[in-house]
Amino acid sequence: MSDPVASSRAIAVPFLELHAQFSTVRDDVLTAINRVVESQHFILGPEVEALERDIAQLTQSQFAIGVSSGTDALLVALMGLDIAPGDEVITTPFSFFATAGCIARLGAKPVFVDIDPQTFNLDPAGLEANITPRTQAIIPVHLYGQTADMDPIVTIAKRHELAVLEDAAQAIGAMYHGRPAGSLGNVAALSFFPTKNLGAFGDGGMVLTSDEALAKRMVMLRNHGFQPKYHSQVLGGNFRLDALQAAVLRAKLPHLQTWTEARRDHAAFYRQAFSETGLRSSDPTGPTEPGQIVLPIESRDCRHVYHQFVIRVAAERRDPLRKHLAEQQIGTEVYYPLPLHVQGCFANLGHRIGDFPHSERAAAETVALPIYAELLPEQQQRVVSAIAEYIRR
Repeated sequence: MSDPVASSRAIAVPFLELHAQFSTVRDDVLTAINRVVESQHFILGPEVEALERDIAQLTQSQFAIGVSSGTDALLVALMGLDIAPGDEVITTPFSFFATAGCIARLGAKPVFVDIDPQTFNLDPAGLEANITPRTQAIIPVHLYGQTADMDPIVTIAKRHELAVLEDAAQAIGAMYHGRPAGSLGNVAALSFFPTKNLGAFGDGGMVLTSDEALAKRMVMLRNHGFQPKYHSQVLGGNFRLDALQAAVLRAKLPHLQTWTEARRDHAAFYRQAFSETGLRSSDPTGPTEPGQIVLPIESRDCRHVYHQFVIRVAAERRDPLRKHLAEQQIGTEVYYPLPLHVQGCFANLGHRIGDFPHSERAAAETVALPIYAELLPEQQQRVVSAIAEYIRR
């Protein structure tokens, strides 16, 4: 007679399974790739233009400019805003490196403001105290698939005549009070890295804006500043999107809504299952107790797209928990283990541990669980059971 416990433990739960998604769109994707190969038009061109129209419509933006990566989307947007050496740009210290790295790459200074401990996004309450005569822009990050609290951010930016650049790399399809991520500021950056909710077969990104002059400038910037060809009006770079990547994304885009709803359903499953364990913390802002789990918050009137489902556990238990799950073939990840203000490359900013306590706590306590659309209920239940087993032990 089979052992149901042993059988359950035999179910591996990869952190991400791209093969599962590909199997559902294989024919459409291969047809799209073949279309580009037959055309022999590999850089920009009709495929990119069609994708730009589709993404602009999805995000309610007037203009969408395809670029070579999410990092380059941030860089092109900052270049389009004329960010220069000596300028300051306010952002969060709890994000992927590119958010602040692109600021520094242009010779400007990243100025960090701590996060809201419930949403992990930049806390608007800390903005005005950090605005100086050198401040030119604010970059809120829609981390893990949930928008930052944009209304107060935009209000403060307008009051001080600052640009708002949304880092929406993880948030395609997210909504804030009925408005799509990417349409909430002056300009926005998307990423199509393969692991994103809408992922290419390599690097890819897009810049969004409804400012026609800014859009025209960014179109020049992505192609060496040419206008016309071989006549450089501004100093740009090679930030062009490949037609092959655009074709893949066009084949996948009709499935994005279904995939997003699946992620949201999986998030609801986790919430219910963790509640049934009795380990769910009732105070998401208080100390993270060793015997409790803090679940992610979904802000009111917002649509979280769950690029990641991130829980908190007590810092001393986080890494042992990950080891326990890995031994049971359950994948996890940490986004991000070291806040930006204590990265070695930003040592010149003079920050120390303790300067941004909410970001530091998040870096020590958070762990991302599997959340992709193709995840099976039995896999999710196994994740919950294995975590509950460890926490109780």
